[in-house]
Amino acid sequence: MSTYFNTGTAAWTPPDVPDTIPHGDMPGDKISISDVHKQKANVIFPKLMELLPPILTQNPHRRAVIAVCGGSGVGKSETASLLAYYFRQAGMGSYTLSGDNYPRRIPVYNDAERLRIFRQGGMRGLVQNGLYTMQRGDIVRAYQRGERDADPSLAIEQPWMAAYQREGRTALAGYLGSTAEINFDELSDIIAQFKNGADTLYLKRMGREETALWYEAVDCRATGILLIEWTHANSDHLHGVDVPVLLNSTPSETLAHRKARHRDGGTDSPFTTMVLELEQQMLEKQASKAKLIVSKSAQLLSFCAYRRTMAEE
Repeated sequence: MSTYFNTGTAAWTPPDVPDTIPHGDMPGDKISISDVHKQKANVIFPKLMELLPPILTQNPHRRAVIAVCGGSGVGKSETASLLAYYFRQAGMGSYTLSGDNYPRRIPVYNDAERLRIFRQGGMRGLVQNGLYTMQRGDIVRAYQRGERDADPSLAIEQPWMAAYQREGRTALAGYLGSTAEINFDELSDIIAQFKNGADTLYLKRMGREETALWYEAVDCRATGILLIEWTHANSDHLHGVDVPVLLNSTPSETLAHRKARHRDGGTDSPFTTMVLELEQQMLEKQASKAKLIVSKSAQLLSFCAYRRTMAEE
């Protein structure tokens, strides 16, 4: 263990960060570290130093697992990479693992499965609510071809579409972040291996093509801290995380961020917006388990303050 843990956190000064630092292990992933990411990491790191000593002491191999979770655009990859860099500078070997390598399907197939589940749930919902007719089925398929069937405004034009969207949303919510979508068992097993002192971990790599799937042997002999950066890193299905850290972003902040990422000022598709809203709800349900909650403006929040912030939206 680094002597840092015996010196307290009051005198800690963030180290200079070079232009390029190691980041998560998702193939093709790139990070762009900004001052906001540094502010978040600078707030989180001293708190981790307070939380980790008893965790490391209790583990016979002096290892700990930290999860950095949050919604779209909160800077999970960048913040986790900075924390890993800070640990290394403090004398603690660290590795950043991307949970995005552990869905059961490559992205294009998973996106298609999400859409299939939503649409199948919506059509079944029309039938179960006694609202389905052949004519309405034709209308729905036209909306689907135009990728508009998740647009809430359609329920104003066609009130029966509210049932389609409601039941489709319910079906989709049952899939997102579930064991049907993600292989939590595999990742939980990796965590267990790490905490049990494994010298080498075979970690999954998943690209964007069907054949882009392989495993890489990662030497962990000098690694004391495993950081997992991932939307679902605080899920009840994931076992073995010692310190969950939630990077929070309110729905309005998330929307503003995603609009800013579109050069033409456009917004996400209605279906993508629905997915993000459902993921936000999952994060809120899991937030009580987080040991640290950090706002988008890099402020530490108590759980009560977090609840107030989200209630004000």
